[in-house]
Amino acid sequence: MADGGVMMRVRTTCPYCGVGCGVAVEATGDGVAVKGDPNHPANFGRLCSKGAALAETLGLEDRLLHPQIEGRRASWAAATETIATAFSRIIERHGPDAVAFYVSGQMLIEDYYVANKLMKGFIGSANIDTNSRLCMASSVAGHKRAFGADVAPGCYEDLERADLVVLVGSNLAWCHPVLFQRIEDARRRRPDMRLVVVDPRRTATSEAADIHLPVAPGGDTALFRGLLRALERHGARDAAFVAAHTSGVEAALEASAPFDLARTARETRIAPELLARFFDLFIHTEKTVTVYSQGVNQAADGTDRVNAIINCHLLAGRIGKPGCSPFSVTGQPNAMGGREVGGLANQLACHMELDDPAARARVRRFWRAPRMADRPGLKAVDLFDAVHADRVKAVWIIATNPVVSMPDADRVREALRRCELVVVSDIVATTDTAACADILLPSTGWGEKSGMTTNSERRMSRQRAFLPPPGEARHDWRQICDVAAKMGWAEAFAYADSSEIFREYARLCALENDGARALDLAGLTALDKAGYEAFEPTQWPTPKGARGGMARLFADGRFFTPSGRANFVVPGGRAVAAVKPDYPYTLNTGRARDQWHTMTRTGRSPTLARHIGEPFVEMAPADAAREGLRDAEIVRVISPLGEMLVRLCVTARQRPGELFAPMHWNDAFAARARVGALVAPIVDPVSGQPALKASRVRIENAGAVWHAFAVIRTEDFVRWRAPDTAGYWAKARTRGGLRAELAGFEGALESIHALVADELFAEAIRPAHARAQIAAHANAGAGVYSRALFIDDVFAGAIYFARGPVPVARSFVCEQLGRALTARARQAALLGRPGADAPDRGAIVCSCMNVGAKEIAAAARAGCASIEAIGAATGAGTNCGSCRAEIARLLPEREHVPA
Repeated sequence: MADGGVMMRVRTTCPYCGVGCGVAVEATGDGVAVKGDPNHPANFGRLCSKGAALAETLGLEDRLLHPQIEGRRASWAAATETIATAFSRIIERHGPDAVAFYVSGQMLIEDYYVANKLMKGFIGSANIDTNSRLCMASSVAGHKRAFGADVAPGCYEDLERADLVVLVGSNLAWCHPVLFQRIEDARRRRPDMRLVVVDPRRTATSEAADIHLPVAPGGDTALFRGLLRALERHGARDAAFVAAHTSGVEAALEASAPFDLARTARETRIAPELLARFFDLFIHTEKTVTVYSQGVNQAADGTDRVNAIINCHLLAGRIGKPGCSPFSVTGQPNAMGGREVGGLANQLACHMELDDPAARARVRRFWRAPRMADRPGLKAVDLFDAVHADRVKAVWIIATNPVVSMPDADRVREALRRCELVVVSDIVATTDTAACADILLPSTGWGEKSGMTTNSERRMSRQRAFLPPPGEARHDWRQICDVAAKMGWAEAFAYADSSEIFREYARLCALENDGARALDLAGLTALDKAGYEAFEPTQWPTPKGARGGMARLFADGRFFTPSGRANFVVPGGRAVAAVKPDYPYTLNTGRARDQWHTMTRTGRSPTLARHIGEPFVEMAPADAAREGLRDAEIVRVISPLGEMLVRLCVTARQRPGELFAPMHWNDAFAARARVGALVAPIVDPVSGQPALKASRVRIENAGAVWHAFAVIRTEDFVRWRAPDTAGYWAKARTRGGLRAELAGFEGALESIHALVADELFAEAIRPAHARAQIAAHANAGAGVYSRALFIDDVFAGAIYFARGPVPVARSFVCEQLGRALTARARQAALLGRPGADAPDRGAIVCSCMNVGAKEIAAAARAGCASIEAIGAATGAGTNCGSCRAEIARLLPEREHVPA
């Protein structure tokens, strides 16, 4: 060991969102330290709260370490032989379309490539789809309709060079914090730069905006049709660009002609004066970037929304130039990379099309494929419908959790339980989907695997290994190649390492290309293993002879359509979920700030649980009053398909008639909080992407008669289960143990609290025996009870009861866990309230720096009148910045007031 105890330094890439941040890792004898890579052009050293906490996610507590067949440990040889034999038998009896793969934007390019090659070129079916179908398919379809290829025209630098940034359906401050902070830094440097946010909700992003347009659900297309009309009427058409480089402008303008200010205001439910202000700003600002994300894509008319946005940029000629671009921000680290290698059921590798005979022949020759798929396969929703209907008899699910994330999730679970063979490759064995598996295969995770990803600006970056694979975990590409070999195709899948796979992929991208396809990697075909290992972040296309990649596309006005012109596309009608009297609310879904997907990774981090520790639903105050609901109650949200139990958050940020719930919580972390169980499987007819943000629901009090908050010292978070008497529970990790919110729907609190406490402490007491002591407190008149467990003087757990939401200083209690306490401190822990010598942080606002609301409020009272001053005094908001909007709400005079 040298260099101050550092054993290894590795530059790698973050495994979370599509920003694709560079990460600098130092492995020492004491563990792993993670920092932002200051030399990576996506983030220049900055990380969000999730990226900063990556080291906390690397433990082996709940890792899947060995293959399993029917719940029993098996060898790799037995597992791959069983899969290969079953696939071969099913294909022989029922044809190749009876087999399917469902893969993920968490996979690396090399994993994705070999999965696509096996399925489409050797099994002979295009039944391979990806969870990117749930987030980016409408952007893909919109790009292809407008540009002739799935390409993002701009780059991150455009966000800083623009004079106007328009965020549509994107809570960028929470979902892509590093990009948002790049924009905020630019605004501080250039105060005349403007930010407009189009979102039904008031979010952390909208609260920083110059204009917030609270668009009605389904109103995005109308908004941009109105903008297109305004651009034309006010002379903002770039006549030379439109004439020389586009097609279809007159049809698009004719279709938008009825969308005057009055109609646009009516369909969007935005005040006319606010619309006029936005239109005027867009018309007169040449350097404009429109960033759109899941609020646009996850809709029954998502593709039309994408094209309505692109139409405005084409008419004004704001594309291919610095500070000018429509910009799709992807949700996953390799969502774009998956699209590049053909991960979607309607694509071939390298942006070639399945319905193009010449492309099929080209790929077939290159792969020497025995039976090439000749038609699109089943998209995600249709794929699981086919599993349910027994048309697909075997499915291999890799690095994703569809029993949580898919719409109509209960039916997806039922489909998998009925399926003849379900294979799941994952890093843990405790996901909702893994519970349905016949065969479980242990995969390597971030830090253990090596390969390429592509971020939202077309920049390829390396993920590099700095840890050995635990147990018998294998890379996803190796698992796929092993099965392919057992099926008789060993020679075609005989790769020594991931660099060989990438080199083959680059050669295929270059094959018969000559610039005809946007995805040109000819400059990387000679990349040897050393060059692959040393690869620096590079944007494609990288044509032969080029030095580096290309930041912006279409600067020359040439597109990838047959005519070489960009297409204006006439959007369809307004897509709004039908109102049902029994289901009066529109349920929007999305992300919480510090969590990710179904929490397989972020759920391992105590730091990330500080901010929000349980599932919730947001509701407007007027709606809550009408329904007779109060803030922090446990409620039941019900759709025609399913229901969920969550905590109610009554907030003026939510618009009347609409609800919002996060997508992350699942059966591993809460009692019944899978929001996918409520969502109808309605899809965009062009892209096949589900409409995840407009479900019809009703909401009611769940009838909890007691509530509790518990902390418990345990090393077995995964297997911990709430007491049987708790009908509602949600658990999260804390340092040295776990925290849990509990509620019961029967039993008198006076008699049941002791029973629940005994159940909670039973496991912790067992090894301690006589050294365990339980202290109790009761205020029967107030309906408040608590019990605390001490082993010797060490605080080992507590549970606090109340008839309503429990008034406990949660951060304080969690921080006492595992500490040896004085008599006074023991009393404070029992009561759940710190004394004067241990001030309460309050609810944690800044996860990175562990700063609470009460600390921020105290700093504000002491004279800190700005976010920067709060940061200097407390550290809050000085790392990733995603908490800055919440800090602003605590200031006496807020810096940003929403329009």
